[in-house]
Parts: sequence; C-alpha cells; structure tokens
Amino acid sequence: MSALLALRGVTVAFGGLVAVDDVTFDVEEGSITGLIGPNGAGKSTVFNAVNGVYRPRTGSILFDGRDIVGMPSQRIARLGIARAHQVVRPLTDLSVLDNVTVGACFGRDALGLVAGRRRAAGVLEQLGLADRASQPAGSLNVAQKKRLELARAVAAGPRLLLADEVLAGLNPHEVEEMLGVFATIRAAGVTILMIEHLMQAVMHLSDKVVVLDYGRLIAVGTPAEVQADPAVIEAYLGDPHAAERLLADEP
Repeated sequence: MSALLALRGVTVAFGGLVAVDDVTFDVEEGSITGLIGPNGAGKSTVFNAVNGVYRPRTGSILFDGRDIVGMPSQRIARLGIARAHQVVRPLTDLSVLDNVTVGACFGRDALGLVAGRRRAAGVLEQLGLADRASQPAGSLNVAQKKRLELARAVAAGPRLLLADEVLAGLNPHEVEEMLGVFATIRAAGVTILMIEHLMQAVMHLSDKVVVLDYGRLIAVGTPAEVQADPAVIEAYLGDPHAAERLLADEP
C-alpha cells in the first residue's frame, strides 16, 4: 500500500516546549493506523498539526504527496481529511440528520443542502443511527453521540479520518459495537488514523501502530511487534508482563 499521509521530521513547539520532536511515519492508504503513547506524549498535537490547527516549526506533512503545512483547517478538510473528536459537541437543538448534514455540506465535496441531506441519511443508515435521524442530537446518550461524531466526519467524504479517542467513556459492549463501526468505515474506503488509550481495541483494529513518548517516536510496527518492543513496554505499558497480557486478551 502507498502512503496517503506522510509525516517527515515534524517538530511542533510552543516557545521552549517541544511537544512533538522530529516525528516521521506513514499512514498507508486503506489502512487503520493506531497512534498511542502515555498522556502528554504528543498524540493530539500530531492530529492538530495534520488538520491545520498547529503549524510545525520544522518538517513536512504530505497528504497524497502534497505538503499541507500552513494550509488552513477548512482547506485541509476540502482536500479530504476529517476529524472525530474525543469530546463530542453536537448541535444539540438540531436533529441528528441535520448535524450530519452539516458535515456533508462543509466537507470535501461542499455539497448543497439537498445533496448533503441525502448523503447524511445514507451515512446514518451505514453507521446504525437511521432510527435516530429526527431526534434532537442533545437527547442522545454518550455512545450514540460518539457514533454521531463519527457520522458527521464520515459525511464530510474524507479519504483520511482522524479518530481522537472515540472509544473513551464507552462500556465494553459499546466498545465492541464501535469496533464494528470502524470496520464499516474502513470497508467504505476510508483510511483511519486513530488515537486511543484502550489498548486492546487499538491492537485488535490496527494494521500498524505508531508509539510516541515525550514527543518522540519510539516504535513503529505491527501490533505484535509493538507489544513486544522493550521501549514501548517501559514507556507505555509500564511493566514487563503487560505485553503478555495484551497478546492474550482481545476484545
């Protein structure tokens, strides 16, 4: 698979604080790539650099071969990068359908209202929210709002989805259902880069895992390779037996 997203020597700093330090990795088209690391490792900063919130001090971020550093977020969205946030903020007084329509109208294809609503309805069907279409978004429970957040992002028609801790706050049954949602999104041709603290889910879903610690890249590999990496065990998993537990447990 060829790289849809490629970070090359990306450094993001805030004054004297270096949050991401000379990070290089690829996200292959059609893949699911997990981005993991302890709190403060720089994961969200990487996402903010990719979708134009932060401008790197050095390095390049190539999307389909084009350097997007310095582009505003709305232009990056039009190129085909969408983000689902950890803290969901739906337009609470609007219906679920209208929320997803917003994603369609302001996404890659800049659809008009009629076409946007048509795409939104299809995405709700795809992601299992069609029966909630007319409900106010504010009336949904946590798991449904997480699914709505993904639906808004998918309705934008992305080639690359940045999924930022979408599984946070879900119970085991809801997590299992959400894994199926990610599989559905991938099957539709969307490449996924995900931040997630729920390690079993990351290892189950990901083709490749990228590990950060204190802003630096410490490992890249398959889930099995990363779980067996001594640097990862020390920095992230915390004890020498953690990798064995993860290899033994799957969702």
